[in-house]
Parts: sequence; structure tokens; C-alpha cells
Amino acid sequence: MAEKVTSLKVAERAGVSQSAVSRVFTPGASVSKKTADKVRKAAAELGYRPNVLARAMVSGKSRIIGLVVAYLENYFYPEALEKLSNALQEKGYHVLVFMASQTAGNVDKVVEEILDYQVDGIVMASVAMSSDIAERCQQAGVPVVLFNRYEDREGVAAVTSDNFAGGRKAAEFLLAGGHQRIALIAGWEGASTQRDREAGFRSALSQAGQPVFARGKGEFKAEAARDAARSMFDVPPDQRPDAVFVANDHMAFSVMDVIRFELGLSIPGDVSVVGYDDVPPAAWLAYDLTTLRQRANLMVAETVATLMRLIETPDAAAPRKTALDCPLIVRGSARVPLGWTSEG
Repeated sequence: MAEKVTSLKVAERAGVSQSAVSRVFTPGASVSKKTADKVRKAAAELGYRPNVLARAMVSGKSRIIGLVVAYLENYFYPEALEKLSNALQEKGYHVLVFMASQTAGNVDKVVEEILDYQVDGIVMASVAMSSDIAERCQQAGVPVVLFNRYEDREGVAAVTSDNFAGGRKAAEFLLAGGHQRIALIAGWEGASTQRDREAGFRSALSQAGQPVFARGKGEFKAEAARDAARSMFDVPPDQRPDAVFVANDHMAFSVMDVIRFELGLSIPGDVSVVGYDDVPPAAWLAYDLTTLRQRANLMVAETVATLMRLIETPDAAAPRKTALDCPLIVRGSARVPLGWTSEG
């Protein structure tokens, strides 16, 4: 087995101090270009790699961010998480991804495991956290930012789209299109995103004097959404909705497939469909889905900025909730009211 190359050997080869070698491989440390070039040349010749774990023990900073995600079936999350990982890496952090489920205690168990890695921060995408685990993270000095979810209690930072406003926009668009039997296929009841989208949707309908004509539950899952669509639309014409707001695009695609290919109905001739997220397939000609756009770039930028602020100035940076505007993207899956165009 080859002898391990140490920073001392790199320093001797480069003709610099061992501390200079350490500074070269420490993100953000001050070192001249001449010294950095000599050290990196010597390191390459010797095959040296810095011991990140040892440096973390000395500095108290691991430069690792734990990323918790519940599921990746929805197109929105792989794209957003890739952007999030890239943005954190640009800040000099490594990302550890942990999968969790929404079953009782599972998220808390995963976060406890993450804390064992001495992470500098945690981003939780599409999952909720208990008050116990929030307190545990606070005691450990590890900041947490929720991505595309929020908690009602204070003291937990979160970044979402403005889901209430998005739900209102969906209802207002369908009302302006002259629809009289407007339905909803909801997501998972435990998600703040679902609750706010439905609340905004109902608010606009109520203001116009219309009730929700029918409601189904899709749980943010493709098969559950298909079942909800079959129950909702496989009925006599006078009992069938003439429009439906589906709480995310992932479900909306399944709903559209059932409406068109199983039941033989026309979109938007018989039924208008509006989704939420604006994932890439929404723009495909096969779906051409009118939807609310979650601006992943802005959400990621705000999430990273919030996390960096909490890491770098923990005493000065109070956690806050940020809700970003979600523009309506008008396509061909819904009747377009006169004068309406996409907002972005």
C-alpha cells in the first residue's frame, strides 16, 4: 500500500509552510496566487488530497449541507434540487442527500442521522419537521431552511411560492373563462402548499359567489390523481365539472390522460384544466398545460441566501418566511378569456 501523502510533504515540495498548504485548500482563506500555484502543483505531483474531515474537526465547520427530500416523482424536484446543489457547491459546500417519507417519525429520524454528520446546515425540500426536531437542530446550532414548505410556528425559515395567490389566480382565470362548474383535485392534506393553494382557490370562488363544484384527492401522486379524475368525470354530462384546478402539474398530467384517453372528452372543449408548478412537460404539445409557475431559480437563490445568512450570522439573522410570486402561464389546456395572456 502506498504511503499516505501529508500536507507536510506538500509543504516541503512546494517550499512553503504547512499552514500555507492548509490555507490553499480552505475555501475563502487568504493566499497569494504565486503560493497557491506552487502548492497545487506540488499536490498534483504527489497525489495529495486534503483531509476534509480532519479540517472540519479543527475548524468546527464541515462545509456540508444536509438536503432532505421526500420524493422525486414530481418533475419540479429533480430540477430544483439540481439547481440547489449547484448553488451550494458554488458557495464551497458539499451536499449530502437523504430520502425521507412523510410517515410519522421518519423525517425526525432522518434529521437526527444528518446531525451525526456535523453538517453546517439543513435544507428540507417538500417535508415538514416536528417541533421536537426543530428544537434539536437549534440546540445543535444547525440552521434549517424549508424549501417549498413552511411551518405555522415562528422560528423556522422557509422559502415557497405564494401558493395562496396562485390558487386565487387559477380560480380567477377559470371564472373569467365563463366556467360554472369548477372543481378541484387536491394534493396531500398535510402539505402547507396544498392547504394554501386550496384556500386561495376557494377564496376567489367564494368572492364570485361560486362553490367548489366537486373535490377529489390526488395526494400529489399520479395514480391517486387518476382515480380522482375517474370518479369526478366518469358521470353524466350535467354532473361533470366543466373546469378543474389540479394542485400540481404531476397530477394534472394524469388527470388529462384520463379525461382524454379513457373517457374520450376534449380538453379544453369539454373540460378546462389548470395545474401548478410549470415543470418542463407542461410546455410539451402533448399537454400544453395552463399552469402557475414556481420560479425554481428564484426559490433556490433565496433558499441559499437565507441559509448562508443563518450560518454566517446566527445571532443577527432571524429566521423568516419568504413567499415568491407565481405567474400564470397561459397555454392551450384551458379556455382563454378575452385579453388574458401569460404573466411571465
